[in-house]
Amino acid sequence: MAWACGLGLLLALMLPVGASRPGIVVRLNHAMLNYVSDIGKVPLQEALQVTVPHFWHLSGKELQLTRIQILDVHIPLLHLKFIAGFGVRVLAAANFTFRIFRGPEPLELMLPVELMADAQVTQSSIRSPLVSISSCVSFLNNNFLLGGLKSPPALLPLQKHLRAVLRSKLCLSLSNLVQDINVHLGTLIGLTPVGPESQIQYFMVGKPTVTKDYIALDINAFLFLLGTPIVLAVNATPFLPPQSVGSPGAMVTMCLSQDLFDSALLLLQKAGALNMDITGQLKSDDNTLNTSWLGQLIPEVARQFPKPMPLLLKVRLGATPEAMLHANNATMRLQPFVEVLVATSNSAFQSLFSMDVEVNLNLQLSVSNVKLRGYTSVLGDVQITVASSNVGFIDTDQLQSLTGPVFKKPLLNHLNALLGLGISLPHMINLSYVPPEVFIHEGYVVMSSDLSYQRRSDTTTG
Repeated sequence: MAWACGLGLLLALMLPVGASRPGIVVRLNHAMLNYVSDIGKVPLQEALQVTVPHFWHLSGKELQLTRIQILDVHIPLLHLKFIAGFGVRVLAAANFTFRIFRGPEPLELMLPVELMADAQVTQSSIRSPLVSISSCVSFLNNNFLLGGLKSPPALLPLQKHLRAVLRSKLCLSLSNLVQDINVHLGTLIGLTPVGPESQIQYFMVGKPTVTKDYIALDINAFLFLLGTPIVLAVNATPFLPPQSVGSPGAMVTMCLSQDLFDSALLLLQKAGALNMDITGQLKSDDNTLNTSWLGQLIPEVARQFPKPMPLLLKVRLGATPEAMLHANNATMRLQPFVEVLVATSNSAFQSLFSMDVEVNLNLQLSVSNVKLRGYTSVLGDVQITVASSNVGFIDTDQLQSLTGPVFKKPLLNHLNALLGLGISLPHMINLSYVPPEVFIHEGYVVMSSDLSYQRRSDTTTG
């Protein structure tokens, strides 16, 4: 997978400047920061569990060693807020409990500590979000507590040692934690399968936009078929969705451009995933796809095939399907070429006639976990035009019976199974969108959702 990811990155970087790339805008607001504050307390507590060197001190004329252990770090407060044009400010309060192995019984000292850091959010070299600590300061309380009371003066040298250790290590530990976060943020650009031979990959476009209310990421989607990028015609209009869209209060608002849907449908068409064969079985009681049934509509078929023979409808999409996005309404248009064949006695197929078909579909969109999925139903009548015929004149009106269970039902089953597989939206590993809502606007789709992040250690327990 590493070589595929590297190849995808290289191909994406080599795309022509004028090529249209599907645009996605992701906005994360204060509700997201509050959620990160809640789930971030445990990893911050773990990160601040630093190792404390032994304390050497003179007792009389001899050096004595005191072993020290951080017994517990409790984070009662972790607050994050946006810094416009920069990133995020981190404010944390921590209570450190130390175990001092001194004398016959260990002592436990407690020290309140406050941390304040500014984290800049930029773009990494691989086009994923990058967080870096630009400034950090720790505020240590002057008084250690021993059993809820101020510690005795005899422990002052030890306290000085502990303060020096914390001042030197806490900001470094926070910076290391941020580096771990960057590893997770880097999973945003991983190659994700769309089909057996196709993938999708996301990249940030430039630095994130940070305001006092939200952070916005401009993201391009790259779809690949057999390692080759799917490139649309040039679209000179940038994708700039309105500010107030989606569900108020949701942690994340994701705006998906028309280009994303056009690229996905072009990918499916080029991959041949929308092609299908509809076959008839003579021994099926409810199957009408045979020459006897067709001969009732076309006399020449009945003359050439007096005995029932199974038919085959070969459905091929030469034209790319179209998705139309309007306010509260999404539709799709398919224009397949359908060839009607009969299986002859020598196992060969004979072409009877062919049709140009136009099908308009209602498209319902939903998000499950991190995938955008679709479901279709037919709108109105299926339009049929006879393209060629080897069985004489064909009354087009009579062929409408082909568009019932013989054609529409298999087509919808195939299409809905394909769209039901879904296409992955931008996300990090172990991240889910809950509960997602989908809103359709003129020319774009909005997904609003809260976030659910499950740490890897959580997935291996219970």
